Amino acid sequence: MMDVKKEDISEESKKNHITYYKSLIKVISDLQKEKKQEGEPAIKSHLENRIDAMEKDKKRIRDMFPDIKEEEWHGHTN
Repeated sequence: MMDVKKEDISEESKKNHITYYKSLIKVISDLQKEKKQEGEPAIKSHLENRIDAMEKDKKRIRDMFPDIKEEEWHGHTN
C-alpha cells in the first residue's frame, strides 16, 4: 500500500483549496489595483511582496492537485 497523505488530496481538501485559490485570485487582483494607484514606493514594494507570496501559494496549491483543469481553478468566480 502506498503511503499517501489522505488529508492533502481528499475531496474536501480539494474543494477547500479551490475556494482558497479563487479567493487568492480576487485578493491579488485587488492588490494590483491598489498598487497602480499607490504613489509611495515602500507601500508599492510591500504590495508587490504580498502578491508574489500569493502567487507562490497558488502554484503550491496547483502542484498539490495536478489533475484539476484550468477551468476549475478559474471557473465561476465572476
